[in-house]
Amino acid sequence: MSCETKALQAIDPSLEATLKQQIASIPNFPVPGIDFKDIAPLIAQKDSFSLALDSLCQLLLPIEFDAVAAIESRGFIIGAPVAHHFRTGLILVRKPGKLPGEKDSFPYTCEYCSGALEVQRDAIKAGARYLVLDDLLATGGTSRATADYITLNGGIVAGFSFLVELSMLKGKALLADAPVVSLLKY
Repeated sequence: MSCETKALQAIDPSLEATLKQQIASIPNFPVPGIDFKDIAPLIAQKDSFSLALDSLCQLLLPIEFDAVAAIESRGFIIGAPVAHHFRTGLILVRKPGKLPGEKDSFPYTCEYCSGALEVQRDAIKAGARYLVLDDLLATGGTSRATADYITLNGGIVAGFSFLVELSMLKGKALLADAPVVSLLKY
């Protein structure tokens, strides 16, 4: 992946339209009333996936971070190449029981459920800057919980990043303490 050195202010509208055509809408999934935005068709297409990653990296250029805190599981798909591009670390934020060794657990609430997330103990370093990244921003619950965990452990939340943002759910307001970068907005 190659990102130019000049940061983009916003994605080109024609590119946004092209990429949005690759996002599937699945009504009433995972629960009735939710219109799930499925990134699987987009990431299955090499050109669309590459364009999306390159564009997201360009939007992220103004944010300085030491590691990406990627939220399970689709956040890993976007977070790993972003971390690679910026030559940073990658912290896995996972559902319970998926990480080995000593871990910390913290609660989250999202638009259709609540639960807990886990991070390996000592993964967050005091004073280090983290980009909290997930595939989609809806109400912001999982990202807010992740950011709070990072801050509680002495880390600095440098920003938030998403492939897709559902603007009408106003999750961005919950994340107002750091820049929020979303590639595709609905």
